[in-house]
Amino acid sequence: MAKLTILGLGPGSAEQLTAEAVAHLAQIEELTLRTSIHPTVEHLPSHLHVRSFDALYETADDFASIYRQIAADVVGRVVEGESLTYAVPGHPLVAEATTRHIRELARQQGIEVRIIAGLSFIEPVCEALGVDPFEHGLQLIDALELASPPSFPSATTPESRAWSELQGHGPYEPPLVPFAVRATQPTLIAQIYNRRIASQVKLALLSRYPAEHPVTIVQSAGIHNQTTVRSVALHELDHELAFDHLSVAYVPPLPVHEDVRSIDGIEWVIARLLGPEGCPWDREQTHHSLREYLLEETHEVLEALDANDPEALSEELGDLLLQIMLHSEMARQAGDFDFGDVTAQIATKLIRRHPHVFGDIAVEGSSDVLRNWEAIKTQERAEKGKTRKSLLDGVPVSLPALAAAQKIGEKAAKVGFDWPDLTGVWAKVHEEIAEIQSAQPEQRSEEFGDLLFVIARLASWLDVDVETSLREANAKFRRRFGVCERLAEGRDLKQMTPQELDQLWEQAKRSLA
Repeated sequence: MAKLTILGLGPGSAEQLTAEAVAHLAQIEELTLRTSIHPTVEHLPSHLHVRSFDALYETADDFASIYRQIAADVVGRVVEGESLTYAVPGHPLVAEATTRHIRELARQQGIEVRIIAGLSFIEPVCEALGVDPFEHGLQLIDALELASPPSFPSATTPESRAWSELQGHGPYEPPLVPFAVRATQPTLIAQIYNRRIASQVKLALLSRYPAEHPVTIVQSAGIHNQTTVRSVALHELDHELAFDHLSVAYVPPLPVHEDVRSIDGIEWVIARLLGPEGCPWDREQTHHSLREYLLEETHEVLEALDANDPEALSEELGDLLLQIMLHSEMARQAGDFDFGDVTAQIATKLIRRHPHVFGDIAVEGSSDVLRNWEAIKTQERAEKGKTRKSLLDGVPVSLPALAAAQKIGEKAAKVGFDWPDLTGVWAKVHEEIAEIQSAQPEQRSEEFGDLLFVIARLASWLDVDVETSLREANAKFRRRFGVCERLAEGRDLKQMTPQELDQLWEQAKRSLA
């Protein structure tokens, strides 16, 4: 029966081969290397016929697939009856991605894998650094795994493209989620074998670390009189020219309060504010006292959206997230729930309500998605033993009145409580206007409310979000009125004639056209 052996070549010299490795190499005739760029290779027994996968590193477009191709080749040859020894730098089980892929494929094929240990790169790298990174929980990662984005599905039709492409913002770039390292722990990144990989690693790390964060490059660790140690700022990581398969980067940890680009950073800040010796004002707040700030921050987010201001939107979303984090930390300290419960509930809810993305349900378009969504929500309420007394119970009473009117009308329309066509809606609008015109003073408020409700229904028929429409109209009036004030050049608008005001208004409209 064909056998598969994975052998460790050690960090950098033939003297560091284990006795087991030396004995095994003396008994075999062929050796397959992940890479021949390793000092030990030139000192291997001369009788060995050696091949490597170096060509893959130069030709593969998708670096995430390189190790999978290697694994498939190695296991495939064993399946075909070839006993094979596959050698890797360092130790086969230390930060060696191909070993993981090979062992998984071997398990699927019922192939037993023998591991022959080698001295890992960790010991000589730590010696060269002069530190004990294990003190703070050292992380080990292969550079290709950090540099490669996760494997999200590819679009199969024009309609299934990502949001950025459908909205005309350019090609889709998947996020590095989950991020491969925890920034508050030290990290060793192995196999930074050329500047292209170094550049990809740099870009990945910049999504979490400051540009000036120090990174130490260790090369040829464990090779006598050849080890080099050089520190650079993160943004200069790919400026180094002499990268090879023995290049390792050490990234020291960030203090938690500087880990501001991850959720851990803001969680720590909020916990500190509400903890012992925290902020007196923050510690005086309650869920109820924060209500006004939650509402205020929500409206400021809407204002940034209306202004189409990405910078302001980023800031205001942060302010809104602050409110969510404050409520979550208060609840954690009270023993009610924590931020993990908040994220768990929304993540599981989204997965459950999108079976067409995360399951095997097929949909034709957005209308099918909405129907499934409502059916799943109904099922969820039933499983929780919750029933709604009215179809309209799902509309929050705290919504702005105009937005609530549109939501209520849309829910009623789902059971047929609606006009048969748009003509009927227009007729009702004109009817309500006429009723206002003929109403007595004490009736006008009620009749005006009826008109606004019908206007909200008309907006739904015309596919207009009525609350957004009115906010935009308010913003437009503010802009035009501000121009009028500037054009008045200090004159009191109250002292101007209607004709003069009208002229200013027309000038303002033209200037903003």
